Amino acid sequence: MHTLSSLQSGKLVGSKRLDLSCGLTRFPEEIYELADTLEILNLSSNALSSLPDDLPKLQKLRVIFCSDNRFTGVPEVLGQCPRLEMIGFKANQIRHLPAVALPDKLRWLILTDNQLGELPAQIGRCARLQKLMLSGNQLMHLPEEMAACTRLELVRIAANRFTQLPGWLLHLPRLAWLAYAGNPCSDSGEAAAMTKQPITHIDWYTLELQEKLGEGASGVIYRAKPKLATAPQVAVKVFKGALTSDGLPRSEKAACIAAGAHPGLIPLTGKISGHPEGTPGLVMSLIDPTFRNLAGPPSLESCTRDIYPAEAGFSLAAVLNIALGIAAVAEHLHAQGVMHGDLYAHNILWNEQGDCLLGDFGAASFIPQQDEQLAASLQRIEVRAFACLLEELTERCSVPIEAQPVVDALRDLQRRCDQPEVNARPLFAEIQRELAVLQNTHPASQDNVLDCTST
Repeated sequence: MHTLSSLQSGKLVGSKRLDLSCGLTRFPEEIYELADTLEILNLSSNALSSLPDDLPKLQKLRVIFCSDNRFTGVPEVLGQCPRLEMIGFKANQIRHLPAVALPDKLRWLILTDNQLGELPAQIGRCARLQKLMLSGNQLMHLPEEMAACTRLELVRIAANRFTQLPGWLLHLPRLAWLAYAGNPCSDSGEAAAMTKQPITHIDWYTLELQEKLGEGASGVIYRAKPKLATAPQVAVKVFKGALTSDGLPRSEKAACIAAGAHPGLIPLTGKISGHPEGTPGLVMSLIDPTFRNLAGPPSLESCTRDIYPAEAGFSLAAVLNIALGIAAVAEHLHAQGVMHGDLYAHNILWNEQGDCLLGDFGAASFIPQQDEQLAASLQRIEVRAFACLLEELTERCSVPIEAQPVVDALRDLQRRCDQPEVNARPLFAEIQRELAVLQNTHPASQDNVLDCTST
């Protein structure tokens, strides 16, 4: 984080990124001293309610963050910034998105946790739009014109007022990551999914919390020791009440429970009851420390694609093991009425023995299984997310010439999972069968050894 004094003294001249969070009530004129170089401007967590009309003087500006401020509308001047690709105004009081505020090169728009009741039809002209995050607003529909946004890959519309999903949304050729829990259209699916899985209630006072293991947008995870001496240590996730960019923590909790048991999921022991503040929580098995993330999350530059270490490389055995494991767990989730919504390498944990676990249900939604056609379309959206994963793995797979037919078959499967006609994609049951056949035709895949240099 930079300081206002450093900016005013000229110490930041030449900077490509500026992060200022210091109670600002007005836009500092000194920022224009960086006009020749500034690409990323982060003015989050201030008290701003407007931006100056001459903002386009920042001629290289690509990214602007103004979350946690006091804006009631998205500033119109943003539409005049020639290189602006990413706009983030999370957690303001925004009720209006003017059409003129949408820049021509917009790729990534974050308006989570505001008061938007509608979007302008002109958003359909944003041909480059890839990522749209609108959870926690008051939206009941999206403009039909958005069917023209054929590059959209990630859409978050959780915790709004949708009574049904837009029909065109289900046919977007590149959509892969969709979150819509916490809407009226999701309620019946959630109720049906929850009835399938019994859950044990674990009294808060029977657990002794120890060190913090991690923290995400939706909650904090602790190591805990049950006060019953013979019981093994566990992990306890205590949920926060705040809305995340993906949706509501209560939806994540419901999805974790509805997911049930599977070798590709972190085992769930029970849910917390009797917390002194009524805070919800889940008790899970501890993950072996040998597990690590398969990749890192997308960057500002990659937008929707995960980041792998430059040296990352996978054996064919590893690729087959991971692909088959994730296809199996995705099929299981869909059968339970749950769509993960964030099927990404950065949400997959794996170890040297070839085991993998799919985690992070923050973007999970519930499939209305009574509508078979809708359910199948939603599942096939997630199949494209699997296609992205499979593409990333095969790109980093080095194999001997005799195994090339297996890789060719994997790439053919990947292309079928990625085809723009959504309803022509295979479902995960078929994908799993094909991968099992390929694994059986590649003897090395039975060795359960991962020849990988990543992370």
